[in-house]
Amino acid sequence: MLRRLTLPIRAIVESAFSEKFLPNVSGCSPNSGVRIITQSFASAGLHTSSVRQLGRHDRGGEGRYKPKEMTAGGENSSILEIRTSRIDDRFPDLQLPTRVFNGIMFKDLPIVNVKASMNNTIMTVTDVAGAVSLIRACGYDGFKNARKGTNVAAQATAFTLGKKMVQRGFKTVRARVQGLGPGRLASLKGLTLAGVDVVSITDNTPVSWNPPRARKQRRL
Repeated sequence: MLRRLTLPIRAIVESAFSEKFLPNVSGCSPNSGVRIITQSFASAGLHTSSVRQLGRHDRGGEGRYKPKEMTAGGENSSILEIRTSRIDDRFPDLQLPTRVFNGIMFKDLPIVNVKASMNNTIMTVTDVAGAVSLIRACGYDGFKNARKGTNVAAQATAFTLGKKMVQRGFKTVRARVQGLGPGRLASLKGLTLAGVDVVSITDNTPVSWNPPRARKQRRL
């Protein structure tokens, strides 16, 4: 009975694996007919990864996966350089409003308001009283539809706005960010690349501690 069961199994094993994976195999026992394998599959270099674990970039053909190109500082780039002499200088103190930055007191610096939503990024330059001097959005630079909500569009728009600010003399500003869109940090990076010195960043995103009830889940 045991011989009948082992013969099909032995045939399957011999057809599935070559002698490359089974270099040390003893002879067949005359009584049982079972091959005794003396070397493990792991030491023979057997690859056990499934095809599903292999990404599309590991497969050939016309439908080969192509990674997204990194443009305008990187599609996934969210690095913002912060220059500070001491750790304590990052946080405001009582003397901050009267501190001078490039000949201008902090309380008199122009403000760059960045509203970053999921669909667009809008930037305005105002004075302390709130009078608008410049305004820029992603649609002004040719980004349409869903492209307006990317951080690449926000960085390009901020770079254009920064060049206009430098021409008008707004070289030292403080930023006020509102919203949780992809253009939060990308817009500030575009301003610094244009030559604008951002001395302060304030997050003015509203937080509701008692929000209304969420909408029901969609039925697909």
